[in-house]
Amino acid sequence: MEINGVLIEDTFAEAFPCWASMAVITAVTKTWAHKIAMEATGFATSCIGCAAEAGIDYYVPTDRTPDWRPGYAIMVCNPSKKKLKEQMVERIAECVLTAPTAAVFNGIPSAEEKLPVKLHFFGDGYEHQVKVGDRDCWAIPIMGGEFICEEEYGVVKGVAGGNFLVMSDNQMSALMGAEAAVEAIDELEGAITSFPGGIVASGSKVGSHKYKFMNASTNDEYCPSLKDKVPATKIPPGINYVFEIVIDGLDLHCVKKAMMEGIEAACGVPGVKRISAGNYGGKLGPFQIQLHDLFKI
Repeated sequence: MEINGVLIEDTFAEAFPCWASMAVITAVTKTWAHKIAMEATGFATSCIGCAAEAGIDYYVPTDRTPDWRPGYAIMVCNPSKKKLKEQMVERIAECVLTAPTAAVFNGIPSAEEKLPVKLHFFGDGYEHQVKVGDRDCWAIPIMGGEFICEEEYGVVKGVAGGNFLVMSDNQMSALMGAEAAVEAIDELEGAITSFPGGIVASGSKVGSHKYKFMNASTNDEYCPSLKDKVPATKIPPGINYVFEIVIDGLDLHCVKKAMMEGIEAACGVPGVKRISAGNYGGKLGPFQIQLHDLFKI
């Protein structure tokens, strides 16, 4: 199968279940809302070494936010619901409450299950309840005015680890293809790419061949510099650079949609030669997202 002359390998991306929650962060300007959202999603690329996976999902215009101010929806994911709750509390308390002009609201109000994020105690008894639109919120007095927040955040069973690989014979084409993919995914709601700029340069495999204490190590089969050293290399002739796009979503449909849109965008970049995906033969997660099936009508 080819798209714009780019070969799409007949393989699948292996994804696994996670818990996902969302918050809508608003501020006095779009710039400040983005700064706060960036801070709240920091150090959250992969649960291999981070306490959560998180990213900015989409911009929320003023006519869609509870307080009629510009905002950004962020998504936070974790395989453990308990750890996800801890991360929602810590990220909102440390990164949003502390930020100028910030307010924060439940990003999945339709979710049947909610995570408690109780911050009003910071008000030391001076806090009070307020109504913002149809939302029941708390107003916490702070030096910068009042911090407005909801204290329950919807949680759903999401999907993590959807992925695809952008391959080229040169670094810039591979990078530009991956950037185009991330830009396309950024336009969608319900999916995030949690790595720096949405792109993974150091894709990993489960465990290690040599160092048994490692939970993950370099994905040697997809390292172009090792294609003459690794017997089971998956790097075809002429491929010298590979970048990975990893996607977390609110559900399987969101992840598939993001993969399809991202792959199509990458295939529109001159110099991109091949698209593949990472999997572990079905041993890591129950979701096998076949690349070819993404484009069947």
